[in-house]
This record gives sequence, structure tokens and C-alpha cells, in this order.
Amino acid sequence: MGAYILKINGVLKSVDVDPATPILWVLREHLNLQGTKYGCGVAMCGACTIHLDGNPVRACQLPVSAIGNRDITTIEGLSEQGDHPVQKAWLEHDVAQCGYCQAGQIMAAAALLRKNPNPDDAAIDAAMNGNICRCGTYLRIREAIKAAAKATVKG
Repeated sequence: MGAYILKINGVLKSVDVDPATPILWVLREHLNLQGTKYGCGVAMCGACTIHLDGNPVRACQLPVSAIGNRDITTIEGLSEQGDHPVQKAWLEHDVAQCGYCQAGQIMAAAALLRKNPNPDDAAIDAAMNGNICRCGTYLRIREAIKAAAKATVKG
């Protein structure tokens, strides 16, 4: 076991876990932040996407010992009221079907828009590649990202 102090959604949290424990399980089982989903467990589906210093990463394959003092943002920390432009666009475009992949999709989209506030289709496809939606809502995801980009530009 090892003691770790993690900055998650702007708040310092202390956990005592095996250093090899994926941050996904630290979030879900030790800190009760269950918005980040377990999908495949091998970083192939994107359901577990979180931000590490603003960059999208797969939480299922990232050991807690590799975090250091970097900032973690989960879907719970993206916005307090669920009013991040991407979250609002997701609702406006009725993106979610079963909803299982949506937290990871939203986190990947938010990271994209932070780096590229006006992405074209190719940029969206490249950034979202690897975030799998078993319901096949990819066209709505793309439209929601474009809507969120417009909303962000308008302020």
C-alpha cells in the first residue's frame, strides 16, 4: 500500500492504495466518484476518459503511482451544474442513447475544444477516435461538438 494525495476536481484527496491500482478504481471505489465508467479495461473504448492536466487519458490503465502532483478532472468536475458547453450541447442534440460511453465522450470532446476551439470534421474525428459508442451516435456527437464550439465562441 502507498499513501497518495491527489488533486481531483480542484480538491486534495488522500488515499492509501496499492501503487499499481488504476486511477479509475481509486476514483470509483475509494473516492465514490462513479461518473467515470469502466468499459473495456484495456484503454480501447474511452469510457473511462478523464483529464490529467487538461489532457484526455484512459483511467483504466493509469496507475495511481503515475499521477504525481498533476490535476485530475473527472466528469463530476467538468462543471458544477452540468452546464459545460459540451454537456449542454449533448442534451440539445440528444446524443445519449444507452449513455454508458457518454462521460468519456464528453471528457474527450471538452479536451478537444480546449485545444482547438473551432475543430473541423477531421479534427473531431481524430480527437474522438478511440471513444467507442456502442449505440453508434457518432454523427450526433460530431454535431454536438460543433454546437459546443459555437456556444463557446459566442460566450
